[in-house]
Amino acid sequence: MDVEELAESLAQLVLAGADLGDLVAAIGDALDVQVAVTTTDGRERAARIDDAMRERITAAGLTDETGRLRVEWLGDRGGHEGQPVTGAHVHREPLAAPNQALGHLVAIAEEGMVPQQIVALQRAATAVSLSITREQAVSAVENKYRGDFLRDVFLGRAGSDEFVSEHVVGFGWDLSGPTIVLAAQIDPQPSYQPPASVADRRHWQERFANAWRQVAASVDRAIPIADFGSEVVAVLPAEDPGAAAALVRRLVHAVAGDKGGGRRPFTAGVGRVASVPSGLPDSYSQARRALEVGRRFRGPSTTTWFDDLGLHRLIAMVPDTDELRAFAHDVLGELAGTTEEAVTLRETLQVLLNTNFNVAEAARTQFFHYNTMRYRVGKLERLLGPVASDQNLRLDVAVALKVLEVVSK
Repeated sequence: MDVEELAESLAQLVLAGADLGDLVAAIGDALDVQVAVTTTDGRERAARIDDAMRERITAAGLTDETGRLRVEWLGDRGGHEGQPVTGAHVHREPLAAPNQALGHLVAIAEEGMVPQQIVALQRAATAVSLSITREQAVSAVENKYRGDFLRDVFLGRAGSDEFVSEHVVGFGWDLSGPTIVLAAQIDPQPSYQPPASVADRRHWQERFANAWRQVAASVDRAIPIADFGSEVVAVLPAEDPGAAAALVRRLVHAVAGDKGGGRRPFTAGVGRVASVPSGLPDSYSQARRALEVGRRFRGPSTTTWFDDLGLHRLIAMVPDTDELRAFAHDVLGELAGTTEEAVTLRETLQVLLNTNFNVAEAARTQFFHYNTMRYRVGKLERLLGPVASDQNLRLDVAVALKVLEVVSK
């Protein structure tokens, strides 16, 4: 094996427009190793690894349940002693362009690697990096064109249903049947972490969008995926509601993985079914609303369907939070406060509402003595009025409690 000869061969392949699969095959043949090219967080872009070796890699714990290679467990330019592949040596070379990490070149050899193989892999990493950079440049133009068209679809200005369905065929997409829109956003950084730079956030978003594209392509290349800068949007088939729900769970789980490899946590929202492309603007708007309200009430790193929002959806659509807060205080009075007693009484009040003011059942739910719950009901009625018997007042109180959930998050 000649290092310079391999480097020249790979350079010629790149210039000839060879894809990563061709480069991986050439590296594997020249160095007698099994090879994978992954993204920065370990998703395979191309690989030549036989089934027997994959079983050994899995047995070593080097893959998560979604198949992602745990590149973070592989030390720079060498194997990780805590996760060995029995009888083999795992070597990782970082792939990079100026100011940008591109991924990893992972080689697996039986027994060990001689220094000449390591040098050859370092040279090979340069060729692979050039190939990825070229692919990114081409994909960036294609993805922008596709994303711009999908944005026009969501804005209702892309044309007739027939035109849209036929036009996206040229992208390899399929919008011929019922679909749903899924919108996903990277969760904001916790306040205790130092703020990220604009460049870091842009890099996170690019990785996030690429993860969605790669995961969706592994399921069905006809699934439209677009990066809108602050969110990633997917249009998923929804002919069968059960299958659609399973597909959402599968995609979200695969993109999230085990949070290793630098993956960012994210929140997703799902709109209602659109039977034709002209229904996608509503589904997209619903998906965004589900994402926003779901993150507010259920917390980050969750997936919320628009149909599951209930009353929260209506409350969240009121833009004036001061008016919402005033309504809650008008109805609840001092119970809208933040004192420990107010919080405790609100919890009891919610339990009573959930049990239709069945004092015995509410007492059992909160593990109170019956007389203690009776006392609390009396105190609540002194503060609120006849909430146990007045249905209209009870409705106002129930809504006010939900409003507090909105304005306090």
